[in-house]
Amino acid sequence: MQRILVGGVTGAGKTTFARDLAGRLDLPFHEMDALFHGPGWMPIPTFVSDVEHIAARDQWVFDTYGYESVRDLVWSRADTVVWLDYSRSVVLARVLRRSVARTWGNELIFNGNVERLAEWRKPYHPVQWSMRRYDKAKLEMEERFADPAYANLAKVRIRRPVAAQWWLDRLSGDERPGVQG
Repeated sequence: MQRILVGGVTGAGKTTFARDLAGRLDLPFHEMDALFHGPGWMPIPTFVSDVEHIAARDQWVFDTYGYESVRDLVWSRADTVVWLDYSRSVVLARVLRRSVARTWGNELIFNGNVERLAEWRKPYHPVQWSMRRYDKAKLEMEERFADPAYANLAKVRIRRPVAAQWWLDRLSGDERPGVQG
């Protein structure tokens, strides 16, 4: 496991899991949203080339199954995909808790952006986005896991947060629990 994608719907905990995974394996971690969103939530013009540059390296962990413009690229370069396939209720609780904390605390996130209360009703707000895209994201992951084009990838599908922690806790040396090839 040297080039790892951590996928799942918005709010599942991809960033936290991917950062922890990268730390345990001593791999560089890259937050996809930080590469995409510049100040004021504006797309960064060099996003695709930045991701291409990182994906060409021998080691990395990304916290996404991929923005559409780079999805095939990162999937073709990955050797492992970990899918945080949590229930809608788990994801909703997590994304709500995160967004409330960010909004209430005026927390700075990538590139100086903040979540504002006025944005909560907008379709791109993380809570709205997560719930609207939940079924579609799950279907896309199922299709990619079954796609023969990605048969060479090690695939890990984790359905409960406690199982994710168990899996992380067992990473050591060459032992890779639950990896399905």
